[in-house]
Amino acid sequence: MDALRTSEREFESEECRKVITQLYEFLDSELTDERRERVRQHLDHCGSCLEAFEFEAELRAVIVSRAKEQVPESLMHKLAMLIEEEERLVPKQGSE
Repeated sequence: MDALRTSEREFESEECRKVITQLYEFLDSELTDERRERVRQHLDHCGSCLEAFEFEAELRAVIVSRAKEQVPESLMHKLAMLIEEEERLVPKQGSE
């Protein structure tokens, strides 16, 4: 319970809440230049938000590195067969 209260206090300000909700857009470079600069300035001065940003950036890097691993050919073949079977069993929309 104490950790929850600490977490809530860390992001009390309206600007902190805005920054936290835009972290993925920031990481994906989907913000306007103006908003991106405001988020960057906020991160430069807010340790709590910077910590959250660093966690998300590191998590994203791990996910990307794991996603590059080669999928075994046997698994790909099995998935293709299951998709084909599902397509045969499920009527297509608009064909009813």
